Amino acid sequence: MQATEQTNEALERRIDMAVPLAAIERDVEVRLKRISRTVKMAGFRPGKVPFKMVVAQYGSQVRSEVVGDAIKQTFGDKVREQNLRVAGYPRIERKQGGDAEKLEFSAVFEVYPDIALGDISGQSIERPVLVVGEAEVDKTIEVLRKQRQAFEKVDRAPETGDQVIVDFTGRKDGEIFQGGTATDFGFVIGQGQMLKEFEAAVAGMSIGTSKAFDLTFPDDYHGEDLKGRTAQFEVALKEVREPRLPPLDASFARALGVADGDLAKMRDEVKANLEREVKKRIAARLKEQVMKVLLEVNPMVAPKALIELESRQMAENARQDVAGRGMDASKMPIEPAWFTEQAERRVKLGLLLAELVKKNNLHATPEQMRAQIEEFAQSYEDPAEIVRWYYGEPQRMAQVEALVVEDNVVEWVLAHARSSDNLVSFDELMGAAT
Repeated sequence: MQATEQTNEALERRIDMAVPLAAIERDVEVRLKRISRTVKMAGFRPGKVPFKMVVAQYGSQVRSEVVGDAIKQTFGDKVREQNLRVAGYPRIERKQGGDAEKLEFSAVFEVYPDIALGDISGQSIERPVLVVGEAEVDKTIEVLRKQRQAFEKVDRAPETGDQVIVDFTGRKDGEIFQGGTATDFGFVIGQGQMLKEFEAAVAGMSIGTSKAFDLTFPDDYHGEDLKGRTAQFEVALKEVREPRLPPLDASFARALGVADGDLAKMRDEVKANLEREVKKRIAARLKEQVMKVLLEVNPMVAPKALIELESRQMAENARQDVAGRGMDASKMPIEPAWFTEQAERRVKLGLLLAELVKKNNLHATPEQMRAQIEEFAQSYEDPAEIVRWYYGEPQRMAQVEALVVEDNVVEWVLAHARSSDNLVSFDELMGAAT
């Protein structure tokens, strides 16, 4: 057998292979004779089936298997000989014509890029800093109260933050459009559920009155038929409900999981949970900066095969997420091409992180993994049970290991780049959560 590597553009490689037909025929005959010893056919005892019938029945399948095995072996030998790191699977192309005594093929494939890690010493990274104090705890408790607020009927005109109950009908060119009518429809003024013009029209109404007004939909409206179009609405205001926050008492504390209703304990638990959340968000910001630096300092071409594989996996994850939300994923075509850019970034980072870990011994230690799992478990009622849950499944442990390795990479980059502290506000860090 002969095999010759030919380099193509970028990461693509080609190996030409020639498999002698004589060797193929010998192997085919050996396998068919092996089959004939035990094969069963109607009218014959096991092992007594005429060889010609065995050839007629199994010859094509066996020949295909023999050729496939020969190509696989030749390809594997050449890859090992030249120490090639194959990315994805080879594309096998059969050559037509040529030597009549040989089967000639080409294997086209990609290899992993050679990564020469760049110097990050000149890169700047800001460490977000936020100390959780009583003011931050107070803000968080107010958020928790708002999440549990109730609405009570009031006899006045609606204001921002009120819930209103309305009937409405919308017409475009004199015809009611799809989704343009509703009865006993509720929304909170100021939350953005409805267009601002619609909210403004309702805010000036009195209970029991109706109003007609024109509304022009924005050019980027999600409904294609309504983008930039003007519709006529009729709205009847039926109820106004004012938000009422729950009092800060023992009942509220118990609703947050403090069994004895102690408000001091509640504050301590809120602060502990908030500190964990702040730590997680700061870590996420740091990690994003580090990954951006690594990509900028280490430009590379990623194997298309790995990008396609990652894109397909991301599309499948999206389908599972849709199904998990109770929707029919089959009616929502999700294409791998949608995820190509994100998949390429993931593949490049995966290759960079693997090289950094190998060259700088940044592997996750058992002690680090234990500490990470115990940190995860602290927010649960029975931390020990959560720890056992992680250690009971190799896949969950692999996920923890990946997180620890990423943290090790972040710490290594911070130690070798120029880093500085940057005070951030609570509202900025927590964003929509506040």
